[in-house]
Amino acid sequence: MNPYPVNTNLPASKSPLAWATVGNGILFTAQIPIDAEGNVVDGGIEPQIKQTLANLKHTLKSAGTSVANLTQVLIYVTDRDDLAAVNREYATFVAEPFPNRAAIIVSGFARAEMLVEIVAYAVVP
Repeated sequence: MNPYPVNTNLPASKSPLAWATVGNGILFTAQIPIDAEGNVVDGGIEPQIKQTLANLKHTLKSAGTSVANLTQVLIYVTDRDDLAAVNREYATFVAEPFPNRAAIIVSGFARAEMLVEIVAYAVVP
């Protein structure tokens, strides 16, 4: 099956990318803490992880799948100390059986004001 983009209605990126694609029944997506206008949310890691997870949930729904079908989640943060807040929010987002997950500390993102980015994979039934 050929890959196809998912219409998420998230703000268009200036970069050449799709917010999500599906190929062979698997959703591939990367989500960032942007609001409906495409601005990175202010206020630190807590509002940013909440927005990023909201964007992920919206994208899963747009693709016809759900949080329960996540298979792997890669969480990137710029500050190791932010992982406690990320874990608190993430724990309210997923349920057992949990998807595979990794947390990676990075030096920064393409948008300097971003503190978090999530890459996720999910089964699309």
